[in-house]
Amino acid sequence: MTRGGVGSSPIRVDAAAKVVGEAGYPADRVPPDSLQAVVVFTDQPHARLLSLDVSEAEAVPGVVAVVTAADVPVNEYGLTMFDQPVLIGLDHTGRSEVRCDISRWEADHLAVVVGETRSAAQAGAAAIAAEWEQLPLVSDLESARRDEVLVHAETTSSNAYYEMVIRKGDIDAGWDEADVIIEGRYEVPHQEHAFLQVEAATGWVDDEGRVTVETSGQWTHEDREQIAHALDVPDEQIRVIYAAIGGAFGGKEDMSLQIVMALAVRKLQALGIERPVHCRWSREESIVGHHKRHRAIVDARLGATNDGMITAVEADVWLDAGAYNYTSTKVLGNAHLTVAGAYEVPNARIDSRAVYTHSVPGGAFRGFGGPQGAFVAETQMNKLAAVLDMDPIELRRRNLLREGSIGITQVPLPAGVGLPQVVEACVERAPTDGPRVEVEPYRPVASLPPAATALRRGRGFAVGMKNVGFSFGFPERCEAEVHFHGGAADDRPDTVDIFHGGAEVGQGNHMAILQMTADASGVDVDRVRGHFSDTASSGDAGSASASRLTFMSGNSVLGAVEEAEKAWQDGERPAVGRFRYTPPPTEMLDPVTGVGQPNFSYGYMAQSVDVSVDVETGHIRVDRVVSAHDVGRAINPALLKGQIEGAVVQAHGYVLSENLVVTDGRIRNPRLSQYLIPGIGDIPTVIESVILELGDPAGPWGARGVAEMPYITYAPAVVAAVHDATGVWFDSFPLTPSKVLAALDS
Repeated sequence: MTRGGVGSSPIRVDAAAKVVGEAGYPADRVPPDSLQAVVVFTDQPHARLLSLDVSEAEAVPGVVAVVTAADVPVNEYGLTMFDQPVLIGLDHTGRSEVRCDISRWEADHLAVVVGETRSAAQAGAAAIAAEWEQLPLVSDLESARRDEVLVHAETTSSNAYYEMVIRKGDIDAGWDEADVIIEGRYEVPHQEHAFLQVEAATGWVDDEGRVTVETSGQWTHEDREQIAHALDVPDEQIRVIYAAIGGAFGGKEDMSLQIVMALAVRKLQALGIERPVHCRWSREESIVGHHKRHRAIVDARLGATNDGMITAVEADVWLDAGAYNYTSTKVLGNAHLTVAGAYEVPNARIDSRAVYTHSVPGGAFRGFGGPQGAFVAETQMNKLAAVLDMDPIELRRRNLLREGSIGITQVPLPAGVGLPQVVEACVERAPTDGPRVEVEPYRPVASLPPAATALRRGRGFAVGMKNVGFSFGFPERCEAEVHFHGGAADDRPDTVDIFHGGAEVGQGNHMAILQMTADASGVDVDRVRGHFSDTASSGDAGSASASRLTFMSGNSVLGAVEEAEKAWQDGERPAVGRFRYTPPPTEMLDPVTGVGQPNFSYGYMAQSVDVSVDVETGHIRVDRVVSAHDVGRAINPALLKGQIEGAVVQAHGYVLSENLVVTDGRIRNPRLSQYLIPGIGDIPTVIESVILELGDPAGPWGARGVAEMPYITYAPAVVAAVHDATGVWFDSFPLTPSKVLAALDS
């Protein structure tokens, strides 16, 4: 039996180094002769650049170079569409469709100053002289929808630049059949990723002449492609390496320092300077300078019969993309699919739009549109249960999607639908009217204990589903390479090398890859050596996002090991196997009807949440969370449990305390002292992870993704629990004490 293979929980290979502080993060890995770089933000939510003078900056003692738009061969980038300049400037080469003299976001990049020291670079940055013409602001969704000012007037005729629709059944007949109609307007907020390690990168020219950037991200090959496009060179002339990554959650999926550091290296090279250059953002620069979870407004209607059968769903989704698209079109797709819930819906009209504003861009964040859509769908269902005076779990039993069900996009769901099972597993631990788990006496952090008569307790429930893997026809793939080393053909390998591009962003992915390689190869895990996240040695693994990496990397490893086995039997030493896994195809939805197969796999989850509410202060404590998941197969049960607990805690901050203040295109609280993520005394008292291994027919060893799933259902479950405790519904959050108290007093 393979030691440390699939289904076991060996200690992760990077654990010791991270615990004792030996792990090398990008901010730590600074060569001793490095120059220091500072990225200059425009600090202009909407303005036209009239003049730019960097001569005084270049004259500052210790300043080595100033990189401007004139140094960018192709001044555009974007993961899903090229709509953002790399640097704002007056020098437009004609190689970009994006107008480059207009700042549409306070953190648009104006220049990169390279100095002998960071203080010299900062002094150079302060000496840059820019003259701006202020332009009218579109600061939020309401003003953007009026289209009086266009954020991208050169390329769009409306700020609502991307739309998706669903037309299923006969919506008018659905409303005619409904005995009860639930209506609501829901608002969901921005959220800051707040990863422990801020953005940092070092650039240099490697021994083979490649412009090299070592940083932290979520997809080395996408980073390389974006850099190569901007520098107008073949991909092979760029190398991207990931050092240890201190958290990402989608916040490092897009560009921050990757392109500008490569530009700095190239300019230094042109000046005859062969020295590495390093840049590290402060926490304030990080909060201002990277994208956030999308804020959104959703108008929704839900119709049902008196016995709880859904007859119709309508929704208008307005997603604030901010100044640039980033991954908004893809996030919108997930919200579009989840706003109808995990239910049989016979009649539907859903219109979803991504909208430009002069605000911080929205982008990837754990759940990727799912939390926004599920908050609407599940709160609507919980309100329906209350109006019908029906057990919310029984209401869901009557409407849940099942094996063979036709989904909201009018095609059968991929095989392996585990919704009924996760609901029953959750209910077994926490039935609607079941006893509450005894917890320590309620006491909010840094406050006096409440009066016993002020406490109200409640239980809430939510269920959901989310895609595993990229959606809507994206050419999904994942590559792996395996080397067997050893003796005779009838022996097993002595050691195995795995080369893989999958990013380790804290989730334990590299450990899981080692375990899957060991299991597939028939060797103990301590005989497997991993080589990860370097475009010079690993193939394209795709992104560490979309709950895809275990599913995709596992299948790529299985294929590579199979190829290595063939070479081994043929006597090759080392025996090398290379494999590119391609999952079942997906489709773009029909633009008129919304028909199509958007995903090849889903994860399924159900959550029950118990809360205590102090009605005199508005404080909420979450006493217990039961989080049930069909994971297909647990590759490493300990890491899996950590992912469930971590997602719950992160969602907890989203719902209860994290309040990013963005007005007039500016983030007003760009420090962790002002933006309150949960501390150890704030998180749920008890989190129970319920793990079902029902098996995904297409997954490696049956595994399916889980890292985002606990996040999806948490907000509506908390809101339902607060309603159960107080009788008050909340259609927006975070549920800060002042917000709760105001609602209780109204």
